[in-house]
Amino acid sequence: MTTSRLPAALAPWAGTLSVISPELAVALGPLLRRLDALIGDREPVADVHGDPDGLGGLARSGRPDQLLPSEWLLADEYPEEFLRRLVDGELLHLAPEFSTPTVRGRLVALVDAGPAQAGAGRLVQLAALLVLHRRAAARGTELVVGVLGDPSGHPLTGDLAELLPAWLAARRPVDPTPADVERALADLDAADRAWLLTSPRLAERIPPRPGVLTSEPARWSADGAGHVLVRLDGATAELPLPASPIAVRTLRGAEFRRGAPVAVAAPAEDAREAEHPTLPAFTSDARTLLARGAQPATLLAVNLPNPDGNRTSVLRMRRHDLPGPVLAAGRTGRRLIALCVEGDRLTAQVIGRQIGDPGAYSAELAAFGVEPAQLEELLAGPVLPLLRRSEDLELPLAGRWWRIRPDGSVADDGPVGWGTRDRTPFNRLREPRLFDGRVHEEARGVHHFLHSGGSQAWSRDGRTWEVRTAQGSASRIAFREQAEVIGLVHGQQLALITVSRSGQLVRSLRADGTRTLTRFSGGTGPPAVHPSRPLIAAETRPGRIVVGDANTGRIQFLIGGTE
Repeated sequence: MTTSRLPAALAPWAGTLSVISPELAVALGPLLRRLDALIGDREPVADVHGDPDGLGGLARSGRPDQLLPSEWLLADEYPEEFLRRLVDGELLHLAPEFSTPTVRGRLVALVDAGPAQAGAGRLVQLAALLVLHRRAAARGTELVVGVLGDPSGHPLTGDLAELLPAWLAARRPVDPTPADVERALADLDAADRAWLLTSPRLAERIPPRPGVLTSEPARWSADGAGHVLVRLDGATAELPLPASPIAVRTLRGAEFRRGAPVAVAAPAEDAREAEHPTLPAFTSDARTLLARGAQPATLLAVNLPNPDGNRTSVLRMRRHDLPGPVLAAGRTGRRLIALCVEGDRLTAQVIGRQIGDPGAYSAELAAFGVEPAQLEELLAGPVLPLLRRSEDLELPLAGRWWRIRPDGSVADDGPVGWGTRDRTPFNRLREPRLFDGRVHEEARGVHHFLHSGGSQAWSRDGRTWEVRTAQGSASRIAFREQAEVIGLVHGQQLALITVSRSGQLVRSLRADGTRTLTRFSGGTGPPAVHPSRPLIAAETRPGRIVVGDANTGRIQFLIGGTE
């Protein structure tokens, strides 16, 4: 990002804001500047000069005794030119150097990634992380992000381009507790400076301490929350949020910059024909790929045929315009069933032969305990799975499984996973209850669990994985990279699919080697891995999805663009 594309008030932020799109930088501008003022009173950005340490080069400003001798000669020979350069700031001075004292300790942002901070709260956290990162750089230290309630206890580190996608993906199914805060603070070094980014609800339950930044939505409209109420150490401010369209794109990760921009094909003249599929998902064992369209009430679906040798096939997704934003969908036999948000209800829409009576499976949203901000963030992610068991519909929502009966009644069917530490939206490959085989005894209760077909893999630290096939063959796969495991696929050997914390590199890891899936890397969000077939799909740029072999990395199908 260049300073010429930023308003003058944000020009000093150009370096920090280079990791997000110019549009998001402008939209976040008012929130960013007000937060900077609030935080600045407690975390000042001040150049710390130490003892004089000789000369460090040349400068355009300084005291008269620091002027170069050549400048004094100029004043003697050409006084008018000397005055002109003085007025225009062109005179050269010797720049003194100072020994800067070593800064000890890190800036640590402890973030609440639970449902209470969904939507508006996450946008405030993003702005706060940008502010804190800039101040950490000015102090000569680093910004570290700790996720409250993360069982692994591993903080998020790296440069800002890697840190922000990792933070965005760090969603927790439940809100943190005061005990989580106490554990996180106990793990810090004595010299660390901690900031807590959370909700007022948690802040009220912990002992008073400095550096607690809370936020909650304010001024609701038909488009969602327009402002946010921020409190920091007794100070209160009502700050504006970015408009809903760019806020949703931000929560999807589409406004983070991951390298050189890629040219995007011009949209079709008829907006209705411009499908622009986003965030592909395999929500069932069928060879059906689902995605939302440019509008959240549009569901796009394509049934993938068998690959045609070494040829890349261009496919078109079938468009379904539904009465409300699509929350969950799944294929059952020849039916495609979707759950849509209509006002204060979730309604089932069946594409194919109908099930039940007209209006069946219409449930009140309040029965799921989902707040508007949570719903907004869910609709910014991939389409959730929807299952049909007997006569009921089942879906995972906000960390719980829910059962919807034909009469619209809703039953809580238990927690998702085994206290899973998911950093990404719901992934059915991680859900033990969707595994058809018998879970190995050593894998029971482990936070990191994956399955594909009859095979399973588990890990206690997220880096070293035990892998077993349905026939009982065992192997071990380990890696060191800062990466998230998103899938398990079959081939001649079982392989783990990982995506780097920056979201740029997708790899296939086997016991005997690693393959980088270059053509599925650098997308707008994490790829989707099929739960039982070696298929991987990625939105490599807005409106274009590639689908291919997760073992070889070869593209088999192209949707929404040209290769």
